[in-house]
Amino acid sequence: MSSLENKVAVITGGGSGLGEGIVRAFCKEGAQVAIIDNNVVSARQLADEITDSGGIAIALQADVGDESDVPKAFKQVMNTLGNPDILVNNAGIDTTSLLEDMSIELWDEMMRVNLRSMFLCTREVIQGMKEKNWGRIINFSSQLAHKGAPTMVHYCASKGGVLSFSRALAYELIEYGITVNSICPGPIETPLYMAIPEEWRQAKESSMPIGRPGRVDEVVPTVLLLASEKGSNYVGASMNMNGGDVMI
Repeated sequence: MSSLENKVAVITGGGSGLGEGIVRAFCKEGAQVAIIDNNVVSARQLADEITDSGGIAIALQADVGDESDVPKAFKQVMNTLGNPDILVNNAGIDTTSLLEDMSIELWDEMMRVNLRSMFLCTREVIQGMKEKNWGRIINFSSQLAHKGAPTMVHYCASKGGVLSFSRALAYELIEYGITVNSICPGPIETPLYMAIPEEWRQAKESSMPIGRPGRVDEVVPTVLLLASEKGSNYVGASMNMNGGDVMI
């Protein structure tokens, strides 16, 4: 039996980049996957490809930072696939600005998408996981939550909040067989990363021991571990695959 056989998984931001890699890996391991993404076109293309290959995947459009969108999307997941066993909060954004030049709109949008979304999405799955006495919640933070970075105060603050959110929630849910953990990757070669100004990317990569961004396939195995039964001893952990940028 594959490691995620008969599990229902929800991946936010699953239509491209790192999320797409996670979706493909989960389906390969037998999971039934719901892809929630603001870009429903790419999400549907991925879901159709998986379905045509014999897997089970659905695509739903939602703004994961929107309080009205999120419950509707998760209701569709539950009506179609059942209560989620696994939630991967992967959706996120990054932008750059010196703090003195930062608008309140830029700050608020970062918190809304990167942090508020985790609260909204996670709240939707807890009761169903409690009923099963089993669940996996995996939240994407960043190595910059540990290290910080110039022109990314808002991003670092949002990702630091993810770590604290995950640790506190881990205490609340472990008695129900539900684990909560964080993933803290360094730069990963995805469309999101490539949208950052090239000057920033070059400076970042030259400072890293590995000297390059990571690849999606270097992150996915850790996500699979945390999502599976073999990941049951990881509680409130932060998993750091970042090319040596932060050594913890």
